[in-house]
Amino acid sequence: MVAWGLGKGSPWSRWVVLGEPSASAFAHNAAGVDALLDQWRSPAVPVRSTTDDEPPFIGGWIGAFSYEYGLSVEPTAGVSPPATRPWPLAAFHRLDGAWCYDKLLRHWHAVGAAEGLPPRSSDVRESANVRVGPWSSAVGRAAYTRAVARAIEYIRAGDIYQVNLAHELRAVFEGTTIGALLRLVIAADPWYAALIPVEDAPLRRAIVSASPELFFTFDAASRRLVTRPMKGTRSAALAEELRQSPKDQAELAMITDLMRNDLGRVAEFGSVRVEDPRVLEPHGGLVQGVSSVAAKLRAGLGLPDVVRALFPGGSITGAPKVRAMQIIAELESAPRGPYCGALGYVSDDGNAAFSMGIRTLTLEGLPGMGRHDFNIANASYRVGAGIVADSTPDGEWTETLVKAAPLRALGLAAPESIA
Repeated sequence: MVAWGLGKGSPWSRWVVLGEPSASAFAHNAAGVDALLDQWRSPAVPVRSTTDDEPPFIGGWIGAFSYEYGLSVEPTAGVSPPATRPWPLAAFHRLDGAWCYDKLLRHWHAVGAAEGLPPRSSDVRESANVRVGPWSSAVGRAAYTRAVARAIEYIRAGDIYQVNLAHELRAVFEGTTIGALLRLVIAADPWYAALIPVEDAPLRRAIVSASPELFFTFDAASRRLVTRPMKGTRSAALAEELRQSPKDQAELAMITDLMRNDLGRVAEFGSVRVEDPRVLEPHGGLVQGVSSVAAKLRAGLGLPDVVRALFPGGSITGAPKVRAMQIIAELESAPRGPYCGALGYVSDDGNAAFSMGIRTLTLEGLPGMGRHDFNIANASYRVGAGIVADSTPDGEWTETLVKAAPLRALGLAAPESIA
């Protein structure tokens, strides 16, 4: 099963796309990603004008880009730390048909060559067994706060205005990917939850995402592009603190400007607009600062140009983007993989939507009896914070643990106890 869009409904996240793959494509180098992107340059079927009540997906591709693809898009951005088994730069599955669920009207739509019946919630709950060992930081508090302190030095020296630094949380996992997805959806109440299997013999891999952030959406008929960068996080009880925080206001403003410039690479002249400079949105037990930037795609350009212009998203790099990526490569101890990449769909009629690969769990281990089972697996969940001039290392460490709160649903009693 492949899924995208599970979680809370909103005007920005109305639709769920779910189906069984008929084929898969895994790209391990930039040339392979480019070949996949080139398939999407022209829609496979005529572009259609849709109403809000029609599914945006009619069959096509669902999958994920890893963050490291951005090192090909921006070749001067540095070299990622080595990995023993790097994740594919792109992992996509072909869906000739799918079930699309309208979260507003609570109705299933069969599209393309959809077979069988839509899933029942009771069937999902029955497959939701999960066992997870204690979580720990791969680098620890001391190493992470040292990296933050170094990033602050770069900011004060004028290298960058902001950089997003992350660290990895690890645990041992047993159970099903569907169980992990269900628990994260319940805990995080995300707008763009996704399940992307990545099966490589002899080990199985999977991406389970509970992302709250829209990377971009593209409507092929109007050629309208929208990106919604997210900066600033508090628990729901501290929403007013977030609203009044000059640091978080400035952080979002910087990334909004970055995304406006990125859209300008592919937009029709004069069409880029900041439609919402800052709104606070609830996402589970957290409150996030979000802006909306829209543009019209320039004539003669297609989806591959959009991906290359925007990737990786500025909210998970920093500004200026290339220098921030170089500092990330220097200060983070391991490749990010699907974390801080992008997950989403490309419909055969040219529509597309991708979420940011945050609040994202990756699993790698020994297959169980079922297609979605792991006998035992290594679980990884990265958490990051945006570093600016008035950041404090201890404060940024605390922010990363706030973002680890959904892990309570996967066997972590108190994220604050991670050392």
